[in-house]
Amino acid sequence: MDKIYALMTSCGYSFHDLSRVELDNRKPRTPRFNMPFELGLLLGWQKTRRTAHTWFVLESVKYRLHKSLSDLDGTDPLLHNGTPVGILRILGDVFQKSRFQPTIAHMEAIYRDMARASPIVMKAARSSSLFEPRVFRQLVVLATEYAQLTLTRE
Repeated sequence: MDKIYALMTSCGYSFHDLSRVELDNRKPRTPRFNMPFELGLLLGWQKTRRTAHTWFVLESVKYRLHKSLSDLDGTDPLLHNGTPVGILRILGDVFQKSRFQPTIAHMEAIYRDMARASPIVMKAARSSSLFEPRVFRQLVVLATEYAQLTLTRE
């Protein structure tokens, strides 16, 4: 939890996808509340520190947030419809003030390249997680290279 808290509070932005609060298939069938918990931690931190942190709530189903977490009424979640393209569309909308404005097609190409490269990078590192520091750093480097390559393809 300390690592997650440190990461969240060191960034200017955070994304909280509440669409993944669903029952797992193993008995006892239990929902995972990690994302709502992390959002609560962040909001508590932001209230006490009065920082310039921007947070976003993502959902896949319209109106579900208002039913599942009514304390956030007045917060409109960004809807991705449970698809990678939906997530890419949201990222393009959120970061529209950025100097670089990739198209959805550009981001999809990077996504496909990363989906192919990730298992190879994990296997080479003998890792079972994308989020181990070494693997994650290598994936960031690759994504940056893919972004530059796809720009030249367009």
